[in-house]
Amino acid sequence: MEDLRSYLELLFVSGVGPVRYRALVERFGSPRAVLEASLDALLEVPGMDRPTAEAIQDYRDREAVAVQLKAVERTGAKVLSLWDPEYPPLLKEIPDPPPLLFVLGNVEALSIQGIAIVGTRAMTPYGSSVTEELARELVARGFAVVSGMARGIDGVAHRAALKEGGTTVAVVGCGVNVVYPPEHRKLRDRIIRQGAVVSEFPMGTKPEASNFPRRNRIISGMSLGTVVVEAGEQSGALITAAFALEQNREVFAVPGSVRAPKSKGTNRLIQRGAAKLIVEVEDILQELPSPKGALSLRPPPTAEEVLSCSEREVLEKLSYESKHIDVLSAEVGRTTPELLAVLLSLELKGLVRQLPGAQFVRT
Repeated sequence: MEDLRSYLELLFVSGVGPVRYRALVERFGSPRAVLEASLDALLEVPGMDRPTAEAIQDYRDREAVAVQLKAVERTGAKVLSLWDPEYPPLLKEIPDPPPLLFVLGNVEALSIQGIAIVGTRAMTPYGSSVTEELARELVARGFAVVSGMARGIDGVAHRAALKEGGTTVAVVGCGVNVVYPPEHRKLRDRIIRQGAVVSEFPMGTKPEASNFPRRNRIISGMSLGTVVVEAGEQSGALITAAFALEQNREVFAVPGSVRAPKSKGTNRLIQRGAAKLIVEVEDILQELPSPKGALSLRPPPTAEEVLSCSEREVLEKLSYESKHIDVLSAEVGRTTPELLAVLLSLELKGLVRQLPGAQFVRT
């Protein structure tokens, strides 16, 4: 990428999230032009506030950028911008695509049509068996398997795809040069050889808990559909499913026993009509185009389309005084995982801010 330094500098400016980053670059033509723009010109960008505009002008942390450049060179990582032709095509369609993706492995793996397989870390033998079967059959049909390289269902999905000789993509909630969980080091190395490890987080970023919901929107955003194998009622996999629904992607769920705690979340998705019940891979393929078909990309959303109906509903319930997530959940009638997905999307758009203690306010 030309002028990677400028792309990184703009990424590190406080107040510049994915939506604002995209708007700024498309307005001025390049990150360098954004960084060199006058304060008046920056304030003319729709939605721009003075503190962020001043932060763009005042950014001078050259050392942080130098550390990133050295880490990229040392690891052989590739950095893709939203405007690169190698950027995952489906991910460009979501309202808040990461402006930069850090990649270890084969960049071409990101262009293969993928299906996400996600689920609980504390899987049962039933969940493991179903995951292995689905992943194996999906890659045999030409799809890539996308997941989050977490313990449990994620790890089984990646391993099954690799064993079948297929392509798998791991989207991580840390820097691509950070191994998490640590016991997945060998798995990570195999994924890099046979697919790709991807992150929107800069090199060296630690696996903080707040990173993983953000990571989940990329898993669903890169994929034609998301399969939830096993998930409890508060599972992070349900956040991925909620993002998939917001992104107008297919959601599938594997049914389980009504007495099984790890199937409560998946059974609820099916009961509410939020996911299609599947028992075999053919149930997935019936809803999807062939992986050999051309991708059909929607044009970027207009300003009026940036907020979904659910985002508008949640935003209307927030004010400039903090509100606890439990109160908000009761007001909008959504579960905590569903609500967190919407709140994160609003936060990435710069419309909502999270405070300590699960409190949220409008910005």
